[in-house]
Amino acid sequence: MATSELSALRNLVLPLLEAGGTVPIVQLGHPVLRRPALPFDGQLDDAELAALLELMRRTMHAAPGVGLAAPQLGIPLRIAVLEDSFETDTETAAVRERAPLPYFAMINPGYAPVGPRTAMFYEGCLSFAGFQGVVERHRTVRLDYRRPDGSAATEEFTGWPARIVQHETDHLNGILYVDKVLTRSLAGDDEYAQRWSEPGIGRARAGLGF
Repeated sequence: MATSELSALRNLVLPLLEAGGTVPIVQLGHPVLRRPALPFDGQLDDAELAALLELMRRTMHAAPGVGLAAPQLGIPLRIAVLEDSFETDTETAAVRERAPLPYFAMINPGYAPVGPRTAMFYEGCLSFAGFQGVVERHRTVRLDYRRPDGSAATEEFTGWPARIVQHETDHLNGILYVDKVLTRSLAGDDEYAQRWSEPGIGRARAGLGF
């Protein structure tokens, strides 16, 4: 990275770290969401990286959400945080294969499908507030990434955790869920909550014609 680019990146990140608290999440239409993020390669020192991850986690919790990618804060780096500790009922957990996802940060991630199976469920995005839509995603994926300490990691995720991994990694490639959504499934949050929030998508599929 050229010195001028590094300086510009640090000038973007460091004021956010100094402000503390949480920061606004950029919305669909911001160009940073549509550009592949830059690989993280030591542009921030260890303390700065740790502070950025904590900022991202606080902002994710406050939203609230289960994942947040650095571009969603306007930062074009391949970094994301993930955590799903929300309680869910037994039926939803079974149908959606939703299990708790302990907090972790992934740096420079990439995923690949494991097996041919896919799953279709509603999901939302903190950068496209107010809507939910059905996306078909790989049921199981293998994730290769770097931990904040620089060590390499490979893990497999299935079900809802795999959906979160794919959603956040896509963000780092300039892809949003609206690029993959079944368009006719899109619903405002209120309509979704009133009509289509059951564990599966069968009733929504019949009612909305997708």
